[in-house]
Amino acid sequence: MKQGYFRVAAAVPHVNVADVDYNTEQIMTMARELASHGVELAVFPELCVTAYTCGDLFHQTTLLEAADAAVGKLAEFTKEIDTAIIVGAPQLIDGSVYNCAIALAHGETIAVVPKTYLPTYNEFYEKRWFQAAPVDDSLQPTLIEINGVKVGIEICEDLWAPLPPSTMAALAGAQVIVNLSASNDLIGKYNYLTSLIKQQSARCIAAYVYSGAGYGESSTDLVFDGKAIIAENGSIISASPRWLRKATYEIADIDIMAIKRDRMHITTFGDCAVRENAVAASTSINVAKNNDNKLFRTVDPYPFVPPTDGLLNERCEEIVNIQAAGLAKRLEATHTRNIVVGISGGLDSTLAILVAARTFDILGLPRTGIHGITMPGFGTTDRTYDNAISLMKALGVTIREIPIADAVKLHFRDINHDIDNHDVTYENSQARERTQILMDIANQVSGMVLGTGDLSELALGWATYNGDHMSMYGVNAGVPKTLVKYLVRWFAENAATPEERTTLLDIVDTPISPELIPADSKGNITQKTEDLVGPYELHDFFLYNVLRYGFPPSRIYFLAQKAFEGKYDDETIKKWLRTFFRRFFNQQFKRSCLPDGPKVGSVCLSPRGDWRMPSDASSALWLKECDQL
Repeated sequence: MKQGYFRVAAAVPHVNVADVDYNTEQIMTMARELASHGVELAVFPELCVTAYTCGDLFHQTTLLEAADAAVGKLAEFTKEIDTAIIVGAPQLIDGSVYNCAIALAHGETIAVVPKTYLPTYNEFYEKRWFQAAPVDDSLQPTLIEINGVKVGIEICEDLWAPLPPSTMAALAGAQVIVNLSASNDLIGKYNYLTSLIKQQSARCIAAYVYSGAGYGESSTDLVFDGKAIIAENGSIISASPRWLRKATYEIADIDIMAIKRDRMHITTFGDCAVRENAVAASTSINVAKNNDNKLFRTVDPYPFVPPTDGLLNERCEEIVNIQAAGLAKRLEATHTRNIVVGISGGLDSTLAILVAARTFDILGLPRTGIHGITMPGFGTTDRTYDNAISLMKALGVTIREIPIADAVKLHFRDINHDIDNHDVTYENSQARERTQILMDIANQVSGMVLGTGDLSELALGWATYNGDHMSMYGVNAGVPKTLVKYLVRWFAENAATPEERTTLLDIVDTPISPELIPADSKGNITQKTEDLVGPYELHDFFLYNVLRYGFPPSRIYFLAQKAFEGKYDDETIKKWLRTFFRRFFNQQFKRSCLPDGPKVGSVCLSPRGDWRMPSDASSALWLKECDQL
């Protein structure tokens, strides 16, 4: 496995009903093609050797003997390819016919797994022809191990049972579940089936490879659309078009490293395995490992951003409602009717005040209880100042303008700091002066300071300790920068007035900056955050893969190459990856004393919730690996 991936294929060959020789040739042709793509395991549909719709022909000796010979031929054929295949065929064993999945590799039959649950209702009559798997499951091992990856097998109806066989297979160690199916199509059935596949892969913390019968099956009473679906831990990562009048397949690289990490991290899985005493025998084989540089799956460069699908508005609403619900509870608990928030004209403070406005509306409080404070300083530009004022006017909040330049100059005099020395003292003095103003105004109005810092800034430590680092409630603490930008754009699309929309869109397009260094001679921003710490889209990508999956630098670098191909070269990715790990470790002390704030997604850095790390932990191992890339 290259970088911890296992390449699988769900294959749907063309079949002719009861034409075993034809079907066998179709399977071999497709298997050869899949092997040429580096597939380690190829899964074919239920009873594909004979076709599923043979009916009473399953009790004809001619068909059963032909099927048995075909399995032998397919086993011999696997000597030609270095790929394991699993096919469906009827098997006559001790006088009974079983609907079986048969695993083949290196010229041998590796495992024969009979179907556990035989549907005999509505259009199905399987008990008329087949015997169910013995209760003691004594025929063959449940699991096969291919290149170190454990694979469990079930057949069609097994997935629809209250306790699918794949559940116990996963608890016994199977990381990949395969399903050989011949599920006919009905109105609404496809959506129901995909929901089952996603749910089972999620509950099992596994991949699920589903191959369903298609073109060529009898249409006497039923129609089969042909489905090749590959899921991983609750998400469909690859699915074929339906209703094709030809053979088809889907290939995907399963992230075994991510599955292992989640099973290790989500201790409920291990507890359940122990409780159920889940054990299984397994047969181990090796085939050609996928070592090419291709990746048969999509790597999302923006893992925090909702996909632009039909649920777009619903997902954005949910994110904002989580923030608003957290803030509303804090206001109610503290009997507070006033909020103080610094408004810079940047993304973070914009999202914070938008969420505050929604919260006040929910609670039935007048928006005048939101005190927006703009505090122009040495680096404030006309663009951000104008946007800050315009936004507050549009939202109908109380506006206060308090310039900080004179106060900071006095402070510089008191501490004997040269105003022309634009060092960290110059910058942080401004940030702390602004925080002091916000805190004092909060005292004046009996309110609380609403923090604006986001998850990305917390990860990188891009905040002034005891400056913008502090507040009474950090409403953006669980929202990374890429998502902040996305949400502000979403608010713009749903703005109440054209003026509000125009302002929000200009804020989205403004370079990200703390504006602590004076603007240039034309009034443009000179201090751009991403020039200093790196692109936030890269850092958010790194952050997600570090916290969500615990991936090492080498794996994150590999994924970033795929995700940002054509946008960032290798050296740029390496540079900022090293910066990320260096800052992530040495800025932990700022995260150890964070204000409260709501968790929004699967990744969070709260010291009281998701992330506990010593402030003096060493980054040496991670930086060493970065240097070796």
